[in-house]
Amino acid sequence: MQKIKLSQLELLLRWILGLSFIIASFHKIIDPNNFAKIIYGYYLFPNLSINMIAIILPYIELYSGLFLIAGWQMRSACMIINAMLIGFIIALSINLIRDHQFDCGCFSFGDAGYTSSVAQVLIRDIILLIMGLFIIFKKGN
Repeated sequence: MQKIKLSQLELLLRWILGLSFIIASFHKIIDPNNFAKIIYGYYLFPNLSINMIAIILPYIELYSGLFLIAGWQMRSACMIINAMLIGFIIALSINLIRDHQFDCGCFSFGDAGYTSSVAQVLIRDIILLIMGLFIIFKKGN
């Protein structure tokens, strides 16, 4: 009985995490120029790398999310998502320490990105990371 509940919880967490990354990738894929401006606004990356990040990162988000939902290479997809989340948490933390409010570019560009503070986005990413860690370390995976 408990095993069924754990597998159902894992499935639910996979869907939440996978859909979050799929949804987050769409506006970035559609408008990489705007996403590059968002990345520049973090003031963390060399100018030469910003365009490459803006083009590649959304596809990594999309495919990792799809693989996680579909159950293909689930552990690998989840490890990639967790690595991205750790990177996001570090970038957000640095900007929180700097007291720099900005559009994180997570799920949309522009004014919608400012509806959450950097601290709220940081908490959300930590919760998503905990979900990802559960998926990776769940017994029997």
